Amino acid sequence: MEGITVPFAKVVLGILVVAALIIGAILARFIGIWIKAAFSGARVTFFSLIGMTLRKVPPSVIVDSRIMAVKAGLPITVNDLETHYLARGNVINVVRALIAANKAGIELTFKKAAAIDLAGRDVLDAVKMSVNPRVIDAPDPTKGKDTVDAVAMDGIQLRAKARVTVKTNLDRLVGGATEETIIARVGEGIVSTIGSSESYKLVLENPDRISKKVLEKGLDAGTAFEILSIDIADVDVGENIGAQLQAKQAETDKLVGQARAEARRATAVAREQEMKALVQEMRARVVEAEAEVPRAISQAFREGKLGLMDYYKFQNIQADTQMRGSIADMGKPRSPEGEKPL
Repeated sequence: MEGITVPFAKVVLGILVVAALIIGAILARFIGIWIKAAFSGARVTFFSLIGMTLRKVPPSVIVDSRIMAVKAGLPITVNDLETHYLARGNVINVVRALIAANKAGIELTFKKAAAIDLAGRDVLDAVKMSVNPRVIDAPDPTKGKDTVDAVAMDGIQLRAKARVTVKTNLDRLVGGATEETIIARVGEGIVSTIGSSESYKLVLENPDRISKKVLEKGLDAGTAFEILSIDIADVDVGENIGAQLQAKQAETDKLVGQARAEARRATAVAREQEMKALVQEMRARVVEAEAEVPRAISQAFREGKLGLMDYYKFQNIQADTQMRGSIADMGKPRSPEGEKPL
């Protein structure tokens, strides 16, 4: 019995030593965090710290966030912080945002802050922007365009720059449109206001009428921001677009007129050539008809219907007709195609 008792005692002793080492290791790892939490008023049990490690949640991040929340008087539990971390949220940033909102008197719950953070927005920056409004340029110079170009009703182009003061609307931050939408809407409002002005001089005299009309349109609807003011930083006179359009239209009308005139000229030339061809055809028919005369005379001789004296009279009449025609054509210009006068 003594031989069995001695090994058993050694085994028990070994188990106790291993357990002591494990407990010592746990205490060595978490004692500092536990003491910091205890003295800060944000008590956390050893079992909670061990559970965080098993769930792969860094205890230092949760404890530090919990201490900040407790010191600021925020009712945030360890479970809330762990849940947000496991959802891949930025725990420290959310707690800092809640503290900043609480100090500024802005109503912001942990649930809403966590939702904003998980939506991919910087919740701390959003709270800072609610306290300290941001000024954005319209248009955005980083996009390659410095002015919003619009044309008044008199055809004169104006180039305007606007500065928009906005603050974050935390209630619409999740799902709300970004700064690009604000810039686009402001640019559209500037173009619409200038385009409805009867003269560019009216805009230059009262640039604030642009900002007033743009503000009246409620451009921040559906966005994550609230527009506080729209200020026209600069308005420059551009080109006379109306005159350019009229000049281009006149040039277009001129080209159309020239094309139509050229078409009429080509039609006339073609008609002239057709008439010349028709004249040549008619002349050919006349020549063909004249060629039948000698045949007819010969036939008349053979049949005894035409005598020699009758033939001589015909020749004399024909010669007299040619002589009179030659006398009548004297002094008249000749045509380029033939010998006969025009």
